Amino acid sequence: MDIKAKIEQVVTKLMSDKNLLSKFNTNPAAVIEELVGVDLPDELVNQLIDGIRAKITAEQVGSVLGGIGKLFK
Repeated sequence: MDIKAKIEQVVTKLMSDKNLLSKFNTNPAAVIEELVGVDLPDELVNQLIDGIRAKITAEQVGSVLGGIGKLFK
């Protein structure tokens, strides 16, 4: 399984659906297994959770910084 590809896939879905993102924040393992469609070992789920949270945080920070940059144009 390509972890990076799965992280990208899940993040794209989460960022486009705020209800799904809310469910991820409440029960990330269940959402990941629902989106991936496979029952994954706990170790792999935990890696995906960490990667997804990091990617979402990076995208949110980038969005905020992009908005701030527009203020100075």
